[in-house]
Amino acid sequence: MDDIGGTTATGLDRYDVAILAALQKEARLSNAELAARIGLSAAPTWRRVRRLEEQGFITGYRAEIDRRKLGLGVLAFVRVDADRNNGAATRELEQAIRALPEVIACHYISGAGTFELQVMATDLDAFSRFSIDTLLNLPNVKDIHTSFSLGEVKAGGALPLGHLRR
Repeated sequence: MDDIGGTTATGLDRYDVAILAALQKEARLSNAELAARIGLSAAPTWRRVRRLEEQGFITGYRAEIDRRKLGLGVLAFVRVDADRNNGAATRELEQAIRALPEVIACHYISGAGTFELQVMATDLDAFSRFSIDTLLNLPNVKDIHTSFSLGEVKAGGALPLGHLRR
């Protein structure tokens, strides 16, 4: 934060940062509960939340669901090696990956490989079928390399905001 107005380089002040921190921990807070936690009255808190949404700092709200309770026992990390690395081929592969509900996250990566996927499946047999029948048949896929999660140490973590509180 700067010394003049208490805002960060992103234009956020301490109340904005407090709102983001509180909503990351518990997005279902009522406006009144949120206002009490950050030390503002309800009306300015509501306006700040709306502004943070409009400016794209808050991009949505969602429930965290226990995948195991839904029968999704396998979490795999899949590195996808593309056959060709040109713009059109990459966009085609990106579009195909976005359409797969089993892929819960995808990152374009540096180093070996082109994409790193996080894939959910009910069990190893289902993952194997998905790999062979779907992933290997995506456009421009040359090879895939898979690692499996043996246990989650930390998942669904909040974004670090400490750099905004200086």
